Amino acid sequence: MKQIANLLVLLVAGMALAACQKTVESRLPSGADAYTAISVAPEVARPATYVLRPGDRLNLDVFREEAFSAEKLLIDSTGNVTLPVLGTIHAEGKTSDALAADIRARLASSYLRDPRVSVMVETPALATVSVEGEVEQPGVYEIAPGYTLLTALALARSPTDNAKMDEVLIMRTVDGRRMGGRFDAAEIRAGASPDPQILPGDVVVVGYSRTRGVFQDFLKTVPLLNVFAYY
Repeated sequence: MKQIANLLVLLVAGMALAACQKTVESRLPSGADAYTAISVAPEVARPATYVLRPGDRLNLDVFREEAFSAEKLLIDSTGNVTLPVLGTIHAEGKTSDALAADIRARLASSYLRDPRVSVMVETPALATVSVEGEVEQPGVYEIAPGYTLLTALALARSPTDNAKMDEVLIMRTVDGRRMGGRFDAAEIRAGASPDPQILPGDVVVVGYSRTRGVFQDFLKTVPLLNVFAYY
């Protein structure tokens, strides 16, 4: 009888604790409805146009002009690449075709008549995301196009039991400016909010400490959930 009474006490306590925790009602379909909603795509979507970034290695070919051609040219940390004869040119943020057009214009203005220029990415820079804070395995992880916040959390073996799921930050640098947003991973997991895309170089912080100044400043600047802003 005493054992039954103890079990009842534990059961009531567990129910009370569960009631105190934040819950989000899932809007995702289940069972057969899930396969109706998430069907096989009729065709594979085309990947977005590749944008050059630091760490990329490029092959430059100027038709029948070996002096101006080169292989394995490295885009440095400032986004510049050094070309034969022409010197430094900014490459970060451009497509290969756009960079080729810039090189073609320089050659045509001073060196060659109607030059034919092509630029190809021989080795793309390693795309990574840094996942920090209340996750099981913080670290830097390689990512691929299409990765999202939930994917990044999965790479870090998911948040810990102590993680504040409504305090997940994504920080990134856009055109030299710091940008970020605060997201509720519980709502995203439940399908109540969109899953934001992760880009190379992003930093994800889960359940940040309010005692750290950088995050205090960030929260003051970006007080709203699921919105990106500069800070």
